[in-house]
Amino acid sequence: MAQTRIDPKMRRQVLTLQVLTPVVLIILWELIARSGLLYEGVVPTTLEVVRAFWGEITSPALYHHYGITLMELFGGFIIATITGVVVGVALGSRPFASRVADPFLSSLATTPKIIFLPVVMLMFGIGPESKVALGALAGFFPIALSTMAGTLGVRPVLVNVGKVLNLSRWQMLTKIYLPSLVGPIIRGMRLGLGVTVIAILLGEIKLSNAGLGFLAIEYYNSFHIANMYSILIIIFLTALIINAAMSYISQRFDRS
Repeated sequence: MAQTRIDPKMRRQVLTLQVLTPVVLIILWELIARSGLLYEGVVPTTLEVVRAFWGEITSPALYHHYGITLMELFGGFIIATITGVVVGVALGSRPFASRVADPFLSSLATTPKIIFLPVVMLMFGIGPESKVALGALAGFFPIALSTMAGTLGVRPVLVNVGKVLNLSRWQMLTKIYLPSLVGPIIRGMRLGLGVTVIAILLGEIKLSNAGLGFLAIEYYNSFHIANMYSILIIIFLTALIINAAMSYISQRFDRS
């Protein structure tokens, strides 16, 4: 992916704003918490949230729920990536099939995946398996659509050269299609990862017996609001780290 060069002065300005933004938000949070404008406990003070956060990260119970959420996330994301790439290449390499499938994939991609939760729970129960299935379902569509669009955009001359050389289907895939699909696949994975996280957390919140989403809604139901916010911070930090990793992968391999 082409990168826009930023001069040092603008870089410093960007960094300054990135540092100041959370500082300003914390100050505003503290002012609201101490203003008495909202119902007591809805916006706990920063100190209360920090104490709750420290209590969570030093509690062994947190890592049980954290591990389950990560397992659901990576399990669902891996399944979504494999199936999305396979389906995307299969459809994109056949223009007629892609035209037939595109309206259905596009429609299902915009459908809130939480509506499928009762179905996956009937099939897999309320344990981690249903959240993996829901996450895989959510992540599949962005990856499949991006891969299909990328496959349709592969230069025809390359495909024709492969045919002239009588390459097998496997050789066409590995020598012609996949080298041209690194960018579309990575971009689809970034989009797919985001919706996979959302689907899994919603599944845990709606009906689950473990995971960070389950823990957050349990604290909400018992009105331990500072603890709830601490779980949300942990989720946010995890998403930040995963997004940074995906950004690195994109910059490293996406040359389109």
